[in-house]
Amino acid sequence: MKTLVLTRADVEQVSTMELAVAAVERAFAGFGRGEASMPPKVYLPIEDHDGDFRAMPARLGNSAGIKWVNVHAQNRKRYGLPTVMAVYILNDPANAFPLAVMDGTLLTALRTGAAGAVASKYLAKSDAKTVSFIGCGVQANTLHGAHQVILDGFESLAYDRNVATAQRFADRVGARVVSLEDAARADIVCTATPSRTPFVQAEWIRSGAHINAMGADAPGKQELSTKTLNRAAVYIDDIHQATASGEINVPLSTGDFSLDDIAGTLGEVVAGILPRPDEDATTLFDSTGLAVQDVSLARAIYETAKSQSIGREIDLVGIGSLGSA
Repeated sequence: MKTLVLTRADVEQVSTMELAVAAVERAFAGFGRGEASMPPKVYLPIEDHDGDFRAMPARLGNSAGIKWVNVHAQNRKRYGLPTVMAVYILNDPANAFPLAVMDGTLLTALRTGAAGAVASKYLAKSDAKTVSFIGCGVQANTLHGAHQVILDGFESLAYDRNVATAQRFADRVGARVVSLEDAARADIVCTATPSRTPFVQAEWIRSGAHINAMGADAPGKQELSTKTLNRAAVYIDDIHQATASGEINVPLSTGDFSLDDIAGTLGEVVAGILPRPDEDATTLFDSTGLAVQDVSLARAIYETAKSQSIGREIDLVGIGSLGSA
């Protein structure tokens, strides 16, 4: 029995946005039906280096695994390294054998973009024509690519407080650089920033729009004004994570938003437990990132790599030739 090792290049070779969106949609459905096991993510603060580590275990069907991922805000400036890096370990839940060890950095970006697209598929109006990307870093690229999977065509709008960053993203994907206010008026609004100060105002959001709030993933982070939340049907990915670190965490702590204001989870909608919102409803998806998304996509990447003989098999845990994986 051998473990498949997949480098970033290997993961890039086998991963497509279609693969990611399908895997994440399956994850949401399974989670919504209560078929997944996902303990709360564990944070290890590294305050002296402006960062943290996160351990994210999950089990879904025939796969179990854990992602070890960091967020170090000053990495690029200090060390020339990515802000986020990750490693994923995929196991067989029947016997605990490590099926694969793979780069989790691209996996994280892909599943996050795919989560936004799945939310848009189930919560946005069906005739959405414009999609905006507020915050044009790495995550905007996978959000854009994932929306190309679920929409026949759309106009892309780009905004970043760094105009050069917005322009580079726009040149790459064929978007139009616009003001923050104009970006917020899109049919589908995707925010992906690390902001701790709300900057999207409710009066900018058009009635019937859908918002993917992707940036808030730690206590104190908030991209949208509380009034924006109050005017939308708010769907979350997980109650424990959303209340602790999602877009709703600050308004909850101040008493300006309550648990009763949550319309449901995206998984419940994908699984058909809750109905889709009306076409004219203004909706919002509060995404914190689920470990069950990671394990579902890791399994899909593993199976695709195995079928294409991509990666390197090694005797990681010293079992030798006792059998085949």
